[in-house]
Amino acid sequence: MSISANILVVDDEEVMRSACTQTLNRDGHRVRVAENGERGLAMIKEEVFDIVILDLVMPGLSGMDFLHKVKEDFPDLLVIVITGYATVESAVEAMKRGAYDYIPKPFTPDALRMVVRRAIEKRELILRNLFLQQELKTRIGKVEIIGKSKPIQEVLKLVRKVAPTDSTVLITGESGTGKELIARAIHQISPRHQKPFVTVDCGALVETLFESELFGHVKGSFTGAVATKYGRFEIANGGTIFLDEIGNIGQNIQAKLLRVIQEREITRVGSSQVIKVDVRIIAATNKDLWKEVKEGNFREDLLYRLQVVPINIPPIKERKEDIPLLAEYFVEKCYKKLKKPKKTISPQAVDKLRQYSWPGNVRELENTIERAIVLSDRETIEPDDLFLSNPYSPHQEEPDPIEVRTLSEMEKEHIIRTLHMLQGNKSKTAERLGIDRKTLWAKMKRYGLD
Repeated sequence: MSISANILVVDDEEVMRSACTQTLNRDGHRVRVAENGERGLAMIKEEVFDIVILDLVMPGLSGMDFLHKVKEDFPDLLVIVITGYATVESAVEAMKRGAYDYIPKPFTPDALRMVVRRAIEKRELILRNLFLQQELKTRIGKVEIIGKSKPIQEVLKLVRKVAPTDSTVLITGESGTGKELIARAIHQISPRHQKPFVTVDCGALVETLFESELFGHVKGSFTGAVATKYGRFEIANGGTIFLDEIGNIGQNIQAKLLRVIQEREITRVGSSQVIKVDVRIIAATNKDLWKEVKEGNFREDLLYRLQVVPINIPPIKERKEDIPLLAEYFVEKCYKKLKKPKKTISPQAVDKLRQYSWPGNVRELENTIERAIVLSDRETIEPDDLFLSNPYSPHQEEPDPIEVRTLSEMEKEHIIRTLHMLQGNKSKTAERLGIDRKTLWAKMKRYGLD
């Protein structure tokens, strides 16, 4: 499918403006015209164009001066220069000043189509590079969803059903359950999988810059806006945008996001020009958005628009049968990432993982496995290699009365934990435990820790 573009033709000859318009309209492009450079500059400030076709020789503001002003304010705007004089010098000078390409008069419709097609491909490459720059910050590798439990299988069934559609999806679940992983899985098996998957962390962006990040801005629209900027929706065009922690956005952005979902169009900050976008929207939150609606923090109409298809990710404590699979997966993943010798995990260690409540969910499990691989010198990860939460953490489960440990067992585990934390330094360990080195040696001997 050919990609249409917004094109501005700036030429003082009516015949040339008309010929360019007819040729480009036939290819599905939207074309506006300006009879001189002054009018062209005014139109660029009012509307959003992808390409400018510019005559170099015009009365009043010259093509070269026009090019200089445009590239200064809109560096990403692609300019194709045309000249009736066909001098190599003028073309080279224009390219030095930032023109994308040139075409000499007279030219055929096919020649015009070809240079415009190349410019569109260039623009797509610019957007793709912007996407890749952002993608490098969020890359998590190949999407693999691990689990055989009934709750996770129900989630995967929903993923397979919703992926082929363009329906808006709201993913809910506690922190660390893998909401972004599910969003990526939906994108990867959707018809949009060859287009960008762009993430927006709604909890990390400053409120005053949030609108600019989502929708872009034009130069001079606010202090610090030194150049026109593409927003995340434009970068994601044709693909999927993932709005993580959607419950953190303010009322002002909620209203504008509702309009984007309804109309599939955006407006850059500082501009009145409407830009159509073709984007699949997936949102995620760990908040109870219906509670937020009742408290007046979240728009009810936006929530209805977002949760066309709701998917809830169960916490790990509700699918403990998946823990052995997840543990094996993370052992494999971590030793490859850390370039450590391959380790295995003992059944006793797996049992210890299953007995824990996992307030941090899958993310905490992965971190626990990685810490064990880094700190353990053994080939097998044993229960005492697994340091679960902080002993004073309010998240720590109350032990089952049947499994109450002795004070000696707790002291032994605390000594081991401190030794690992201080990388085996016995002097520092004794100091941290509030005992002298001789006492530490005696306790280590008693517990067989030599």
